Amino acid sequence: MTYNPSRRLFLGGSIAASAAGASGLIVPASMASAAAIPAPKVSYGPAEGIAKLNANENPYGPSPEALKAISQASSQGGAYYAYNAGMYLRDMIAENYSLKPGNISITAGSSLILAFAALAATTKGVILGPDLFWDTTSKAPISQGGPEIRRVANTADLEIDLDALYDAIDDDVAMVHVCNPNNPTGRILDPMKLKEFCIKASKKTLVLVDEAYNELIEDGPKHSMIPLINQGHNIIVARTFSKIYGLAGMRVGYMLGSEENIEFINRYGLGGYSINQAGLAAAIASYHDEGFKTFSREKVMEAKGIIQSAVKANGLTALPSSTNFVFVNLGENGDANSFRKAMEKQNVLIRGQYRTYQPWSRVSTGIIKDVQMYADAMPKALEDMHKMLKP
Repeated sequence: MTYNPSRRLFLGGSIAASAAGASGLIVPASMASAAAIPAPKVSYGPAEGIAKLNANENPYGPSPEALKAISQASSQGGAYYAYNAGMYLRDMIAENYSLKPGNISITAGSSLILAFAALAATTKGVILGPDLFWDTTSKAPISQGGPEIRRVANTADLEIDLDALYDAIDDDVAMVHVCNPNNPTGRILDPMKLKEFCIKASKKTLVLVDEAYNELIEDGPKHSMIPLINQGHNIIVARTFSKIYGLAGMRVGYMLGSEENIEFINRYGLGGYSINQAGLAAAIASYHDEGFKTFSREKVMEAKGIIQSAVKANGLTALPSSTNFVFVNLGENGDANSFRKAMEKQNVLIRGQYRTYQPWSRVSTGIIKDVQMYADAMPKALEDMHKMLKP
């Protein structure tokens, strides 16, 4: 292995020494001397003065309890593979939903297990989904020669058309992918209609419901399809700790399904080698932290109020959102990519165009002062956008 002095200083320097001291461990003399050497400066978040509203993160996390758990896990277990902690979190989740441990798979963020599901499904057929949904993971097989996603048009108001989606299921479809609430639209489906769809569609093929934003809904359990798993339906559900828990950088997610489906999907993963001690410790500490979840929901609602007011004040409209982002209609002559560039000039980071939806711009909620930056920047950004679009 090539010797890397900067890496050695980082691991053996002040960060490691601080962690050891905090845990009450005796610090070796070699580490104590290294502690005097400044650790490299690493940026772990947006630069000062930048409003990062482009990734649906919760910048109020990790929670205080999660931070304590991260410190303890890193100092006491950072040298060891994280299998035991992974199984502990798996058992917690299984107990919470009255499932068996074999019904749960833990991975480094839900993106990984969603990609595994897509890779598994495309060995049998194609993936079916709405025209507009979070399709990054369903695209994973394409780079390996797998089939393109088969898409069904959203409704005129950008909802998922469940009837059209069901009608499109044929013998070639190996999995139907639904996000609820949906990204990037923020729209949520009627829970009874989605339940009816899942039950009848799962008689034809595997149904995947991505519930990344479920905990952001006050009545989240009412909208979850997890109970259908215990009822024996051919359903898998993905969840993540990246959103309401504020652990996007800690990478913890999971999938729930029948033991047969989980075992089949796990063949395409790495098992316990994709999980880490710090992230798992944070997830375990956060899982039942209702106080932090309530606080996060309140901040999201406050931020969405600021965004919606700015949208209205500038003569625009936006879709109703059940998530921590808003899908804004920039108008008939709007252009999401130009608007993104105009916002970036004012140090506000948002998303650009999704597929063919040129006038639609997604902005995430975040720290309130950053959301206010977005609101304050909107008039000039719109003006600059129109200037860019002039021939």
